[in-house]
Amino acid sequence: MRTPDADGRATRQILHADMDAFYASIEQRDRPELRGKPVIVGGEGRRGVVATASYEARVFGVRSAMPGSRARALCPHGIFVTPRMDVYASVSDRVRAIFDRYTPLVEPLSLDEAFLDVTGSRALFGDGTAIAARIRADVRAETALTVSVGAATSKYVAKVASDLRKPDGLVVVPPGGELAFLAPLPVGRLWGAGPVTQQRLREARVTTIGDVQRLSREELARWVGDAAAEHYHALAQGLDPREVETEREARSLSHETTFEDDVTSDETCRHVLVELSEAVGRRLRRAGLRGGVVRLKLRYPPFETHTRQRKLAAPTDDDVVIYRTAKALLDEARPAGRPVRLLGVGVSDIALGPQPRQGLLFDEPRKAEKSRNLLRAMDSIRDRFGDDSIGRA
Repeated sequence: MRTPDADGRATRQILHADMDAFYASIEQRDRPELRGKPVIVGGEGRRGVVATASYEARVFGVRSAMPGSRARALCPHGIFVTPRMDVYASVSDRVRAIFDRYTPLVEPLSLDEAFLDVTGSRALFGDGTAIAARIRADVRAETALTVSVGAATSKYVAKVASDLRKPDGLVVVPPGGELAFLAPLPVGRLWGAGPVTQQRLREARVTTIGDVQRLSREELARWVGDAAAEHYHALAQGLDPREVETEREARSLSHETTFEDDVTSDETCRHVLVELSEAVGRRLRRAGLRGGVVRLKLRYPPFETHTRQRKLAAPTDDDVVIYRTAKALLDEARPAGRPVRLLGVGVSDIALGPQPRQGLLFDEPRKAEKSRNLLRAMDSIRDRFGDDSIGRA
């Protein structure tokens, strides 16, 4: 049982670890000629979408999930690089192994960020500050990359802290220091406070989290409604009781993307689903595996996460089958235009090699064989010329 501090807060030690410009940093690490230059990962082709951008490119306004054409207009001298999802996933596994050394309570949010509950690890490794410092040192030594870490008593405050001094930052909010830490920050730092909410609060002359702290729930509700007032009032006090939730589903494989800015475009969501489905299918084929269940992970702001899954008629490694199933799940789960913070596609119920199945009445073996040959040819081209060298119309 956790011991509360004098002000009643539990002495939890929560870390939020966020790799710095993860994909772009890997490209700059592996290609020294890219270091110090504006690198844009993804976004190539007529319908390309930016996966991430280096800090040099972000200065020009380039952001993840932005159409490549927009990124090129903002940063004409940007260097566009084809994503290497297998490499990023491999590095992510190495980083995750570092996290696991310090606590079994790890909640991955995407390939490049996670929450860690290190409350029970202090006897072995020291307090949250010491553990965060060790993790940062290990990541740098073993991957030649940097990670920014926030340490606090709650997930929300730890997440805000990790964002403040990127890249390669460490921000610690001691127990009891949450109110002072949050007070000067703009209301946009409150999870879920989008442009509409911020405008309403400005009309009430509320521009900082400290202003929210000074309002009662009733006063806040006049401007944002009862449910939102409850949510923002608690966050402004640094209160977030959510536990770190581990995800340890066996025999599964997935890719996901956390958007730097919430995405509302249905077309952008579909493009990202295509890229994620292709990445999953390619990894399955490389490993000689097939998945029997397709899973969709969907996160709305501020941190509302949903998962949906559907069992397939037969195990598959086909990008198109995975994409169509994921798209159907997304269409069912997401109201059109609702902002999205994260999209993920995965498969589970994984088995080795081709699986026997009941033939369909109108099944066409030649068509199935043509599809497999096409996938092999596309994989070969991508292996030689890059992930964006060929795609489906």
